[in-house]
Amino acid sequence: MRRLTGRRLWRRVPQLLVGLFLYGIGIAFMIRGVIGAAPWDVLAQGIATHVPLTFGTITIAVSGVVLLMWIPLRQKLGIGTVLNALLVGPSADIGFLLIPEIDVLWVRVVFFAIGLTVLAAATGLYIGAHFGPGPRDGLMTGLHRVTKRPIWVVRTALEVTVVAIGWLLGGNVGVGTVAFALLVGPMCQYFMQIFDVRPAPQPTRARA
Repeated sequence: MRRLTGRRLWRRVPQLLVGLFLYGIGIAFMIRGVIGAAPWDVLAQGIATHVPLTFGTITIAVSGVVLLMWIPLRQKLGIGTVLNALLVGPSADIGFLLIPEIDVLWVRVVFFAIGLTVLAAATGLYIGAHFGPGPRDGLMTGLHRVTKRPIWVVRTALEVTVVAIGWLLGGNVGVGTVAFALLVGPMCQYFMQIFDVRPAPQPTRARA
């Protein structure tokens, strides 16, 4: 992670918190679309059909389990990692309170599109703040480093696994799941370029 000067904290901290809050809102929009959820959200949905816990609480619990998997991989936590694990789930629960359930198909498609866009922008915000990766991203990069497999292979294997488990438990897999897999990478890359907090320029010293 690049070293940034303290003067950038005035932007980085709010950007991190706004990004994490909007990430949960994006999840809520996509799930309200009911055309298929993102892989890790399919898992949380599936677990929610079997335990008396909210989606957000389950998301926190899953993040905790993922962070335990960091230990043998020797991944290092950042404050952004911890806040991601703690805040995304509750913000998704807030989103469910604010976003109504809709039966009209075209509105559900719009909800999904809004959710995907908001989630991608939120990813750019919190990653661009440079406070550490989210639990799932850190698991992916840790497995990539340990197994020496290409990052796309590791990510695909992880997401296929969690989708399969979530679907077997009752999570919602559909065309939205496929759309998420195809579109989230390019969209996140676009927003990361926009919201990346670059190091403050260092003053040049005049030559004697």
